[in-house]
Amino acid sequence: MHTKEDIKSYFNKLSVSRINWKKRNSFYHKMLEKYYKFYIPSNSNVLEIGCGTGELLSIVKPKTGVGIDFSEKMIEIAKQKFTELNFIVGDAENIKTTEKFDHVIISDLLTSLWDVQQSFSELKKVCHRKTKIVISTYNTLWEPILKIAEFLGLKSKQPNQNWLSINDIKNLLEIEGFEIVKKEYKILLPIYIPVIGFIYNRILSNVPVVNKLCLVRFIIARPVEVTRKEYSVSVLVPARNERGNIENAILRTPKFGKSIEYIFVEGNSQDNTWEEIIRIKEKYKDLNIVALKQTGKGKGNAVREGFDVATGEMLMILDADLTTPPEDLPKFYNALAENRGEFINGCRLVYPMEKQAMRFLNLLGNLFFGAFLSYILGQRLKDTLCGTKVLLKKDYEIIKNNRSYFGDFDPFGDFDLIFGAAKQNLKIVEIIVRYKDRQYGSTQISRFKHGMILLRMSFFATKKIKFI
Repeated sequence: MHTKEDIKSYFNKLSVSRINWKKRNSFYHKMLEKYYKFYIPSNSNVLEIGCGTGELLSIVKPKTGVGIDFSEKMIEIAKQKFTELNFIVGDAENIKTTEKFDHVIISDLLTSLWDVQQSFSELKKVCHRKTKIVISTYNTLWEPILKIAEFLGLKSKQPNQNWLSINDIKNLLEIEGFEIVKKEYKILLPIYIPVIGFIYNRILSNVPVVNKLCLVRFIIARPVEVTRKEYSVSVLVPARNERGNIENAILRTPKFGKSIEYIFVEGNSQDNTWEEIIRIKEKYKDLNIVALKQTGKGKGNAVREGFDVATGEMLMILDADLTTPPEDLPKFYNALAENRGEFINGCRLVYPMEKQAMRFLNLLGNLFFGAFLSYILGQRLKDTLCGTKVLLKKDYEIIKNNRSYFGDFDPFGDFDLIFGAAKQNLKIVEIIVRYKDRQYGSTQISRFKHGMILLRMSFFATKKIKFI
């Protein structure tokens, strides 16, 4: 049995040949780097624990990058190669820095740690409320294959390793106050074979059940803090031909948070909705009501223009048809204020609905898209099309600044936010609401036309998120 000093000595010796081993297995390492670049937005503050010679930390292009490794020789090489980054000799089980980071990388390290739980405990020193911990580790099913590869000289020999299951890792994280946001299985074939490699790593590795055979498991976790924080709130109401619902959107919304800003964005109505918004703004002068005419078309444009002028720390969307009751908004607020999640989505598909609330084909479509997007996003999502969505403004700004990854593809605004939240690894939580009949006007949804648009967007997201 190896001691901790034996493991340290091994990695100091490996530092000399590490570059050659990485060249021999360059395909695997490039795949790993690609996924880390996807999970971690550039210009973040990033800490890598077990950084080795620093290549992975450099590839994610951090604003501030710090690497920790207990191998003095590895750190010496990293400092020479990447002078713009900061490298420290240190132990994952006794982290000395108390600087807080946006992301913490733990790549191919769990198998070598002496005390995994103690290492997870130490992470609390470097995490703030929004930190994401991105872990990659080997699938336990691959243990005999990797041992054979070591025997044949195709992989560098390792000291005795920890082979932890997903449940083992989940348990250790939860004991130390972290929760898993999502998990992904990647890299089914870790060597380069033209065409076959593409089929295995871009297609088969994303097929349910088959993906459980992949070599690498990615786990994204976050600290769990149940301490409550109060926020100012902006409630955005996109409104087209909703004159009869405008005043009720104000009257039926309970008071919560430090303050509430109501933003009505009117979009080319034919029923004097704009005039009604102005009337309500004048009538309730004691309230903070903002009236906007959108410059483009569609709900997605209305949401983006409304959020751009919002001053609240927390952003909410309330559909003007009020089929999701405004009385339920405090539930969304509480979930975010208590850090139960980071992107709060409404779910209309649990409680019984009023008879005219949702037509049968619409219900089937919602169930389908919920299942499909849960697969795409790696997080469970039952009702993707509920209009009520809530997130912090600072998280929205990150989604907005990284929107170029997806482009302007969503006229409705729902998928734009959901995909953006998933791309930034926000914890998605659903609030169950009772879906009500519309009291004024008629639905503006075309089941087949809009259904086809949603389907195209879903396949687009599959390519951009799943099949990368």
